[in-house]
Amino acid sequence: MGDRDADGKCKIVSACSSAKLFLFMISPPLPSYQSLPPAPAPSLSPPTSSLSTKVGSIQGYYNRTIQLNPINIASSSSNVTSTASLKPMKKRVISNLEKTEFELQKARVAIKAASMNDPVDDPDYVPLGPMYWNAKVFHRSYLEMEKQFKIFVYKEGEPPLFHDGPCKSIYSMEGNFIYEMETDTRFRTNNPEKAHAFYLPLSVVKMVRYVYERDSHDFSPIRKTVRDYIDLVGDKYPYWNRSIGADHFMLSCHDWGPEASFSHPHLGENSIRALCNANTSERFKPRKDVSIPEINLLTGSLKGLVGGPSPSSRPILAFFAGGVHGPVRPVLLQHWENKDNDIRVHKYLPKGTSYSDMMRNSKFCICPSGYEVASPRIVEALYSGCVPVLINSGYVPPFSDVLNWASFSVIVSVEEIPNLKTILTSISPRQYLRMYRRVLKVRRHFEVNSPAKRFDVFHMILHSIWVRRLNVRIREV
Repeated sequence: MGDRDADGKCKIVSACSSAKLFLFMISPPLPSYQSLPPAPAPSLSPPTSSLSTKVGSIQGYYNRTIQLNPINIASSSSNVTSTASLKPMKKRVISNLEKTEFELQKARVAIKAASMNDPVDDPDYVPLGPMYWNAKVFHRSYLEMEKQFKIFVYKEGEPPLFHDGPCKSIYSMEGNFIYEMETDTRFRTNNPEKAHAFYLPLSVVKMVRYVYERDSHDFSPIRKTVRDYIDLVGDKYPYWNRSIGADHFMLSCHDWGPEASFSHPHLGENSIRALCNANTSERFKPRKDVSIPEINLLTGSLKGLVGGPSPSSRPILAFFAGGVHGPVRPVLLQHWENKDNDIRVHKYLPKGTSYSDMMRNSKFCICPSGYEVASPRIVEALYSGCVPVLINSGYVPPFSDVLNWASFSVIVSVEEIPNLKTILTSISPRQYLRMYRRVLKVRRHFEVNSPAKRFDVFHMILHSIWVRRLNVRIREV
């Protein structure tokens, strides 16, 4: 795939180049949104056909380890034997779907047992520590994913709207993920009968660029493009209708990704949506959807982005610089802009001041939401070894099903902004050092590599999709 422009395709050589109930590590929401009522279970009501659905209940948000019922989705089958017949029945042939579901059930059992077993040796990395809700369960789940997870990428659609995406911008995860899936040989299968999940390789960023008429405020061309694509693969293949889209997924880092997903009702309500804009107030459902990090790769590479000095060489308590947009940043600047030498808050950086150097010289990096809840500053802080300070409302941080963000970041509500310095100075030097070391350990999960490396951001996104697929059970009737 060529690299035509700043948001073009990716180069190959560059970074843009048990029983029903089983335990899993879906974490509770963070304190900033714990007051929200639990979202209703996904509605998987099929169109008027022979599809029928059972939705298992999911326990409340507030337990670290939640017991989940896999969603049972019944698919119609033409192999129905009349119960009135008295003739001996032939031995039933096990379908490919049944084999797939049996493999997933074995994985569920192994994952459930992991919390009671000793940690597993791993030549690359063994997850340990309070950064994880359940490190052993995560590791076993990750290994099960590597062992068997297969994804079918629909071949339909032409670039630039499909099979393409930006790799050198704030939306870089769209292009990087599409590129990795297009070139991957481990998780991708060309046989849809062997697939556990199905990827819809669309790019909302490219649709905004090529389909949407600038400043028209008319979203209908994007809706039609998404809807027509779903209808195309639904008519050509049986898999979308078989599960009502529940084993399909899309990925988008554009602010309009959530809106685009509701172009087709089953895509928004049933499918797994991997989104940077993971806002519960905009119908993001942590039980079904995946929060992914927003990563601003201006050069398409991590060169010069990862690393920073030790804590003793970070003289600034906290730092933020950025434009004033959205509901949170005006409050932050009102209370702290150029008012405290320890809390360095700027709308515009002083001339000659380096943004990246300011992050590397700070103990805490303030990451307020803007127009949308996600911010690339979160990952920039992790890359710099700076403890993130999350200020938002309704945001589900990336990989919250696995990562305990409260162990390596500071979560501050909008109402607490006036007390920001008090909150940060109340963190003891010893506790800050713990958080700093955890940041260094956890940032591997946010690094972009080409080719992808184990436990990096590509594999963490896949793992979150794997978890949601485990929570869906499709059966033929």
